[in-house]
Amino acid sequence: MWLRTAVDPGWRGSEWDAEHWLFTGDTDNPGTAVWRCSTAACDAVMKARGQRCQPCDLALRAGDAGPAEFAATYVPVRRAAFPGTAAGFCIVSRGESRCAFAEISRGLCESHYGLWRIYTRRHPDASISEWARAVARPRIAAHDGCLVGRCGEAIQTDFGLCCYHHRKWKTNQSATGDPAGWAGTQSPFLRANQFSLLQLGPTLRLEILYALQQRDARGGKIEPPAVLAAVRAFAGLPTLLGVDQVAAMAMLTGKGVNSETHVKTIIRGIRFGYDEYSGIKQTDKEVWDLAVAGVASDTTQSGRRRHPGTADFSAIKQRWFRDIVLAWARSTDPDSKLLGITLKACVRASQALGRRPGGGLDPATLRLVDVDAVVKAFQTARKDDGELYSVTQRRRMLGFFFEMLDFGHRAELMGQVPGGFARHGSHRILGVETNEDETGKAIPETVIRQLDAHLDLLGRGFPYGRLPEQDVAAMMRTVYVVLRDTGRRPSEVAGLGQACLEHVDDEFSLIWNNRKGRRNRRRLPITRQTAHAVQTWQQQRPGLRSPAQSREYLFPAATEDAGIAHMSAGVIARAIRAWADAIPVLHSEVSGLDGQPLPFDRTLIFPYAFRHSYAQRHADAGVPIDVLKELMDHRDASTTAGYFQVSLKRKRAAVKTMRLHVVDRVGRPTPMASDVAYEARSVAVPFGNCIEPSNVKAGGHACPIRFQCAGCGFYRPDPSFLTAVDDHVTSLKADRETAQAMDADEFVVRNLTDQITAFKDVAATMRTKLDLLPAEERAAIEEASTVLRKSRALRDRKLLPLTVTRHHKEPTG
Repeated sequence: MWLRTAVDPGWRGSEWDAEHWLFTGDTDNPGTAVWRCSTAACDAVMKARGQRCQPCDLALRAGDAGPAEFAATYVPVRRAAFPGTAAGFCIVSRGESRCAFAEISRGLCESHYGLWRIYTRRHPDASISEWARAVARPRIAAHDGCLVGRCGEAIQTDFGLCCYHHRKWKTNQSATGDPAGWAGTQSPFLRANQFSLLQLGPTLRLEILYALQQRDARGGKIEPPAVLAAVRAFAGLPTLLGVDQVAAMAMLTGKGVNSETHVKTIIRGIRFGYDEYSGIKQTDKEVWDLAVAGVASDTTQSGRRRHPGTADFSAIKQRWFRDIVLAWARSTDPDSKLLGITLKACVRASQALGRRPGGGLDPATLRLVDVDAVVKAFQTARKDDGELYSVTQRRRMLGFFFEMLDFGHRAELMGQVPGGFARHGSHRILGVETNEDETGKAIPETVIRQLDAHLDLLGRGFPYGRLPEQDVAAMMRTVYVVLRDTGRRPSEVAGLGQACLEHVDDEFSLIWNNRKGRRNRRRLPITRQTAHAVQTWQQQRPGLRSPAQSREYLFPAATEDAGIAHMSAGVIARAIRAWADAIPVLHSEVSGLDGQPLPFDRTLIFPYAFRHSYAQRHADAGVPIDVLKELMDHRDASTTAGYFQVSLKRKRAAVKTMRLHVVDRVGRPTPMASDVAYEARSVAVPFGNCIEPSNVKAGGHACPIRFQCAGCGFYRPDPSFLTAVDDHVTSLKADRETAQAMDADEFVVRNLTDQITAFKDVAATMRTKLDLLPAEERAAIEEASTVLRKSRALRDRKLLPLTVTRHHKEPTG
């Protein structure tokens, strides 16, 4: 049988016992996933890094020392044997000879304990130690220790079995009367660092051993508990040949990420081993296992792969194009990085062709317009989280596509493709970086409210390492709240530290790192509700079973072997996508012919879109552009200005609505006669429009009474200025308190009070009128107000310094 020659008999000589098919993991071997108890002086073996054994954990709870001090100083005292072992040998001895049987009570074996009980009836004051030394005679056993290979424990009875195996033999219904024969089929009591293949069939044990050796050769760790779970799942099967991965996973009980990984490795290794035996090359297939295909890793100097990885050429749906890419991969021997990005680019090109009439399946029908479609797909290519690829990345992907076409011509594989299907001079990606915060991608607030109503679905059934579902759900909900409320990029949210909150003067700030701009420890003011969501997760975070490398991060990595120490942006993207797809109904803001809202396009819900929503929400609320620039941490105000852009059509519609709701300084309706009158015969001053001729002519910079608008007959506010009026009232109150503190004259304080009263009265009048309007008309006015506020925000802006440190509360009066 080929498997016998394929396995390495000298594999891991210090851990693998080939004679007894027993693996005993060495805690000092980095290739074995077993660890010692975190107590320095304890030799107990644990299944996970940083764990304490039960006796040490009980001792820690009973003492006063902290975890760190306990781990460094505590010396455990074993008062009982480990499960599956005897406490020791019987204490009966004579000279150099001792009893060969196991102690079961008071230091005596079963036979000597019975004799001692009889002896004490006549000698009630006898000493057990003196009796064992001078009266009792040692029992000689036919076997030196338990008959089970590598057990090593003292025997209990004349059958030659230790306590553990004697009990197991007595309860085993299939055991024959020959304990020696039965013992030859048994493994010793398996501890956390052991597994045995002895009880499997001869073919199956060789298959699993071969697969484990292949995993080890690729640099994968061997985890004994995970292997043991696989052995128990497959026990009774003659072979795993023909068992697919789905069926194998269904056999596995007590599933965990590591157990599932080992099962996948075993099934994959066996399948590829039989392919090799049958003469089938991995590169003859359309789905490659990179390790078996010999594709070198780009992350190690030796090229040795730590993870198998796959390359799925079947994702290229056009047979002619797939053959070209396969031929290129076979002949150029690329490393995994080059193969991966080339294949990804070709799949994207294949998808673009698939959207063309005929799907690009017949090479004879291809034309220049089909190449145009592929180029357009690369020009607008986006990452999983919705962020546009950089110009360099998109150019590179497009270059890989054209490189494949060139290779196809050189290899004479494009004989049926017309000459028009080729690169044209216009097929390029312009060298201007697209605005990273491209507007128009914001999720409408009405849709965000619907998402909030289904938060209970977020994270449900989403796998994440060994974390229980309830912990995953709580973590993903926190991620979503931070995305929604802070507008940070997905990678910035994923990399938040555990100490990411700052609380000063009853205000909360989020401490985050702008990795794209390479500006660390930025501070963003956040609401108390957002801070509470983060604090709730911070309290839950220490109880997670997470990798040690993730200790400093708010959102940990899924496993110890993760490439980064915290959650990745890709994980956030997948969780948000799964959540959006699981919500039963999502309405858009657009109505159909029947008047009912149309379904919202769920592909528009991706992590980066919440950054757009955050910016658009603030721009619509009238936040000054210089303030929003700091909140978004943009270097250039032109990036922020994109959120304030208003089309001419929208502005005209807003003016048409708003001109009918203009009032004078006391709130009396004074509608403008036309749209032209609203724009050309008035000028926007900070708190409303002004129709005073000299001020209009000067563009609002020549007010004869120094902008005391509340007392001016030319003052013409409308609802779009309500936010500005409220802000001005707050400012006037602060000025009045300052004047009173300075002991200013009464007329100064009175003037400020009169302005406050006048502005508050006109604002109250406008709000009262709005409340009386039908809901539909009121909504139209609110929309028009948003448009006009955004339009004004760009005019005559004066930028603040680069860093805004803190927002102070306005005084109230």
